[in-house]
Amino acid sequence: MKKEDWNTRYSGTELVWTATQNRFLVAEVSDLPVGRAIDLAAGEGRNAVWLAEQGWDVTAVDFSDVALAKARRLADARAVSLTLVEADVTEYAPVPGGYDLVLVAYLHLPKPERSGVLQRASAAVAPNGTLLVIGHDATNLTEGYGGPQDPLVLSTPEAVAATIVGLEIEHAHTVERAVETAEGERIAIDHVVRAHRPG
Repeated sequence: MKKEDWNTRYSGTELVWTATQNRFLVAEVSDLPVGRAIDLAAGEGRNAVWLAEQGWDVTAVDFSDVALAKARRLADARAVSLTLVEADVTEYAPVPGGYDLVLVAYLHLPKPERSGVLQRASAAVAPNGTLLVIGHDATNLTEGYGGPQDPLVLSTPEAVAATIVGLEIEHAHTVERAVETAEGERIAIDHVVRAHRPG
């Protein structure tokens, strides 16, 4: 989807997504010392705001100015500060080695664009820092619930890990996530890839 499409999607007063932080983010960063974090394709800011609440110095990047305005309001409501950057992550290059945590959550792109984002994200990880990639898994298309229905924008933990450069992979696996629907609980299949740069 293009910027204008996302702006239209985010144009309502209510949040498109929940204001609650992603459960896998919480689990993965609980053992990390706080520092500088960047959330690439931050959307309405739920994860960036939560990180700021934990003491992280957070930069949130998205190409939707409408989404970033919502992220600002959410941050203000929770009395935390964010640095907001309006930019297309398929072109944006974070400061190399500038962040102790680089988050890429539910950014679904065709392989060439996805590879570029992940390579620049890898380069942005500081010594002793962490890259965390969370997304709908390719198997979710046939075995899970929800998420993008275009196989060209879905990936696997192995493919994500293979794209990450200059970092050591800590783990790369699929995870299940319960989703409440009008028809009852359904299961979505995501992947979580965590990597770090040795000090």
